[in-house]
Amino acid sequence: MDVKEKILEVLKKEGEPLSAGKITELSGLERKEVDKAMKVMKEDGSIVSPKRCYWEPAP
Repeated sequence: MDVKEKILEVLKKEGEPLSAGKITELSGLERKEVDKAMKVMKEDGSIVSPKRCYWEPAP
């Protein structure tokens, strides 16, 4: 499973918007990996931000 899939899995499992720090904590991934993957995910539209610094899967 790649980093993006792991991030989406964590977001879907929790069912609420999460910060990058919380995603890092719950996924067990390195913070740098999470930040890098989330940057790409924001650009491709697979995650959206309902409020500042919190993210959820795109509908």
